[in-house]
Amino acid sequence: MRQSLQLKIGQQLTMTPQLQQAIRLLQLSSLDLQAEIQEALDNNPLLEVDGDHQDVEGEAPETSNHRDDSHQETSDVLKKDQLPDELPVDSSWDDTYTSSTPTSVTSPNGKSYDGEMDVYQGETSESLQDHLLWQMQLSHFSDEDTEIAEAIIESIDDNGYLTSSVDDIVAALQHLDVGEDEVLMVLKRIQHFDPVGVGARDVAECLSIQLRQQVEDSPLKEQALELVQQHMDLLGSRDYRTIMRKMRLSEGQLKEIMQLIQQLHPHPGEQIAQKPVEYVIPDVSVVKKQGRWVVELNPDSVPKLKVNEEYAALSKAAKSAADSQYIKSHTQEARWFIKSLESRNETLLKVAHCIVHRQQGFFEHGEEAMKPMVLNDIAEAVDMHESTISRVTTQKYLHCPRGVFELKYFFSSHVNTEAGGECSSTAIRALIKKLVAAENRAKPLSDSKIAELIADQGIQVARRTIAKYRESLNIPSSSQRKSLL
Repeated sequence: MRQSLQLKIGQQLTMTPQLQQAIRLLQLSSLDLQAEIQEALDNNPLLEVDGDHQDVEGEAPETSNHRDDSHQETSDVLKKDQLPDELPVDSSWDDTYTSSTPTSVTSPNGKSYDGEMDVYQGETSESLQDHLLWQMQLSHFSDEDTEIAEAIIESIDDNGYLTSSVDDIVAALQHLDVGEDEVLMVLKRIQHFDPVGVGARDVAECLSIQLRQQVEDSPLKEQALELVQQHMDLLGSRDYRTIMRKMRLSEGQLKEIMQLIQQLHPHPGEQIAQKPVEYVIPDVSVVKKQGRWVVELNPDSVPKLKVNEEYAALSKAAKSAADSQYIKSHTQEARWFIKSLESRNETLLKVAHCIVHRQQGFFEHGEEAMKPMVLNDIAEAVDMHESTISRVTTQKYLHCPRGVFELKYFFSSHVNTEAGGECSSTAIRALIKKLVAAENRAKPLSDSKIAELIADQGIQVARRTIAKYRESLNIPSSSQRKSLL
């Protein structure tokens, strides 16, 4: 074997810790970034928020010469390191502190509820199960019925429907030796809890319970009950003609019945089990100044940081090499962190400015004026990699007069127009939404008709594409949108 020696020259990108940090900060959302900054502030004594240490000389609030007597007495007592037997108060303890809700409740049957079963005390976030258990505690249930009610309530979902069958509940309570009749009796009582209709096994039963209890006496109340109990499938498919023929109703009578049914809640649990509100902190804001759309960073999203120069100067006067090295290393880390934040802000501002420049039609006229744009278009404009643009636009939000939008929202595929141009898929969705909102509910537009109307505007879109975009907007089909009202 003949051995030889070769020399090769190549380039290799090394991911330094500083570069890794910059990439990590770039892809963080505003909330995650704030948590990252707070962690850096806690771990690095050389890093601080700009404006924390202000000159407070002469800024102390003026103290009043006349103090409240109670404050004066309290301060004097604290200096003496002792407390008097009786504090100088004008009212008794019972007058100062009272509780309107007991810590435990005893039902008429003698069962005490405490711990997790405490009486509801007005929590800010309450689940449907908690609301039902609270009402159960206020009701007159025997020990056996209480266990049955608890099993039923545990099987109710957030929409208010019973997810387990009666047989399953009977099997789960086999130690009580209860039958189907006992479970149905307790279930009927729970179905009249607030909200009315909770614990129903299907939509028909839910609406029937609400019709019997909530709807006032009406000459068409019995027909409404018959409709939801026997013809729910026809009502779901909006086959009004068949309903009128089978129930021998006129169109006017059916309209009145539909008005009664529309007063009901098909998902009663949603009235109690509300989804938590998610707050979004916009990273950039877009405002129109002197006829131009200007992009600005949100100063509230990222605090301004700086290096504590007083601590940094102590490295020269440190008594030991370890202390000096500790200060120097943390100073360098603080500077790298600040530099990474500045790089993130510059990149975000540059990308947002390019997006706003290309989508000025959206900010002027709305979604219908949106232009097609992909990540590669912005990457070429700002001379960055497409992966970087993806990191910048993910979980980053823009605030403008039209609302708050994720930067990803402004990217969309293109559809060819009749004139040889391109149209954004977002603009087509906006057109579909506009046409459906203005349609005649008695004769809703089909997908083919919507395609024809959009084609009249010079945009050729297939019926399948219209159906796909309509479903993405959660708009039902034409047969499901049909209504008599």
